[in-house]
Amino acid sequence: MNKQAILKKTVLFVKKSLVGEGTGHDWWHIERVYNNARTINKKEKADQFIIDLAVLLHDVGDRKVIGKAEDDYTIAENFLKANKVPGEVIDQVLFIIKNMSFSHSLNKRRTDASKEFHIVQDADRLDALGAIGIARAFAFGGSKHRPLYDPTKKPQPINTTANYRKLESSSFHHFYEKILLLKDLMNTPTGTSIAKQRHQYLQAYMKQFLLEWEGRK
Repeated sequence: MNKQAILKKTVLFVKKSLVGEGTGHDWWHIERVYNNARTINKKEKADQFIIDLAVLLHDVGDRKVIGKAEDDYTIAENFLKANKVPGEVIDQVLFIIKNMSFSHSLNKRRTDASKEFHIVQDADRLDALGAIGIARAFAFGGSKHRPLYDPTKKPQPINTTANYRKLESSSFHHFYEKILLLKDLMNTPTGTSIAKQRHQYLQAYMKQFLLEWEGRK
């Protein structure tokens, strides 16, 4: 198996699959998560090939990207099989893709998962934090025609995957409902360290946002 050749084909496949994506899950999101994962794995020393494949393919079948009610994991699976990736590698990559999202794990850590899973999940979550995470939250909200903020509403509790998918508040409320929770859900020491910095930035931004909203700053 020529790993570099497979990764090159994967990059081309993913770029093509995500052309025109406007919810914050475009190719540049993939590239940032890829860089995050590599940074984390310098300390964790896990299987880089599995990490790279999972990062590259994790959004090609995402329901938000393909415009369907449910995720389609066969898109990634069929690509890997067509490129003769060994079955044990495919199984590990698909496990990561199927279980890494916030909507599937909510407020729980997967302590039964592999080191590769923990790295990919942390890398993806880091892109939802900090300056870029703020930008992505508003980009996604705009794609769903949500207001920036609606002070007449309150953050909604997230108890189930179905409940999470039905949230209808505002882009700013999304910070309370999900993004502020991520710092305490990180898996790796490196991911946790980076998340703390980005979390602080988000808190400062939210405070400034509300001051400006009320005309006090």
